[in-house]
Amino acid sequence: MTAPSSRPSPTQPPTEASTQAPTTGAEASPGREGPPSVAEAMRRLAAAQKPATKGSPPYSVFVNRRLGRLFAAIAYRFGLTPNQVSMISAVFTTAGVATIALVEPAHSAVGLVVTLLLVVGYGLDAADGQLARLRGGGSPAGEWLDHVLDSFKATAVHLAVLIGLFRFHEVATAWLLVPLAYTMVDSGLFFATWITERLRKETGVAVPVQPAVPSAGLWIRRILLLPTDYGILTLVMISLPFTTAFLVLYGVMFLGTAAFTAAALPKWFREISRAGG
Repeated sequence: MTAPSSRPSPTQPPTEASTQAPTTGAEASPGREGPPSVAEAMRRLAAAQKPATKGSPPYSVFVNRRLGRLFAAIAYRFGLTPNQVSMISAVFTTAGVATIALVEPAHSAVGLVVTLLLVVGYGLDAADGQLARLRGGGSPAGEWLDHVLDSFKATAVHLAVLIGLFRFHEVATAWLLVPLAYTMVDSGLFFATWITERLRKETGVAVPVQPAVPSAGLWIRRILLLPTDYGILTLVMISLPFTTAFLVLYGVMFLGTAAFTAAALPKWFREISRAGG
């Protein structure tokens, strides 16, 4: 919800801010060279990509960054602004969330449609910041828009799951507490991740980046971070039509995210406390 990463997702660090900046090649004046091809734009973005931090969830690093790179290159080719991409992302995510809450998952296609909508929305969420780099930089307004949309996403998905379970699935009442608790944990983790990163920058705390050649310990860390990855949560939605499978997978995601939050918050507090003297 990225540690995101990408979000962040609510379960990852906030994504690189979607920002609108002065245009470069996308809106070139007559006589100047036009925008680069999609392939060339993707090569530029890959070369300028910032290294992932150790807290970046794997889907956000290995899948969503690349998907966002493709969307950013296409958007640049067609002259879209980062803020427009952010709003298109919100449209896809809102459609996916609404489908969870309003459409009975009587057929396996419903779970597939929800996942596709959320995956595209998440990929576009990663594209706005990359598009801003192609256009020469970003703005505070774009960063504000990106984080506001992410904060709504942090709660909307789980509240939609709550509504869907209540309307369409025969489950014990206790199961309805899971998305409620997930909402609280995810929204709290989203804000804690954002404020920690902000204070790290203000106090000069170094953020360790992932090594070029991942160690065995780093791979173990990545596996442990899977439940915190919003991208993995979008894939779990495939199982919506199959109540038992969905409850198990969604429950595991919640427990993993709650465990990570319980471990991360004291660590981040001590880190900021030491930095602030």
